[in-house]
Amino acid sequence: MHNHFRVFRPGYPLVAALILLTLLLSQVGSHARDLLLDEAELVPVELATVGIAQPTGVPVVLLREPESGDVVPIFIGPNEARAILQALSGTTTPRPMTHDLMDDVTTALGGTLERVFVDGLLAGTYMGVMEFRVEGRDDPVRVDSRPSDAIALAARTGATIHVAPEVLQAGDDLRYEPLHDDQVVTAVGVTVVEATGELREALGLPDEPGVLVSDAIGEAADAGISAGAFILEVNGEAPERPMDFLHQVRATPHGEPVEVVWWQDGKRQSASLSTDVPDPRRRPEQPQEGITL
Repeated sequence: MHNHFRVFRPGYPLVAALILLTLLLSQVGSHARDLLLDEAELVPVELATVGIAQPTGVPVVLLREPESGDVVPIFIGPNEARAILQALSGTTTPRPMTHDLMDDVTTALGGTLERVFVDGLLAGTYMGVMEFRVEGRDDPVRVDSRPSDAIALAARTGATIHVAPEVLQAGDDLRYEPLHDDQVVTAVGVTVVEATGELREALGLPDEPGVLVSDAIGEAADAGISAGAFILEVNGEAPERPMDFLHQVRATPHGEPVEVVWWQDGKRQSASLSTDVPDPRRRPEQPQEGITL
């Protein structure tokens, strides 16, 4: 059970992808392939973090499925892992990286990446599809893709991610470990990082176990959780590291909300949050300030 990796000359994947996007988005009714199953059978998941498969040491992206609480690991490459972590942490670069450029080209051609599908396994290879909406067209444009590329682009753009039931089951026996450093984890719309001693001192955080919020969307944001909040408890347990936060959310009984206690603005606060996948935040359009080479 391995993701499919092809060997290209340096620069070829990006050039080929940009040419393909240009052709697909400029031709009415074009699509790379149909989904392998009815889209109603696909399950929405939340992009949680990146881990390391054991014992191979290969990066995996971890997707949280809210109904079962399962985390689905999918093999990715180092470049995609880096792109996903940068997106989760909100890191920006002076010049657009590969997946930023892909989104810029899509936008320039009047398209928007709406959904990403990991719609099955063929001969041990995960299959992926990117679904674009194009201005002036009723039907979406679907592009065949490696799931690793599609998920990395979704992380940047805010596209929703949907997986096939067989993909959920395929990762049951795959062991993985969290990153040892610079963990950044998202669950129920709350993105957390480790509360280092330096951050604790700078932000005046309580001298208690917990993790630091770097971003929040959806119901969590509506409840008042925002960057700088300090998560003290999840379902009555204190998360000591970001991955603990994910595991504690996963352990929420089916059909029940996750109970979160946090410290912010000098006081303790609490909220009950749905375990459903929250609506993602779309990437804002970047201002055009001219051409820089």
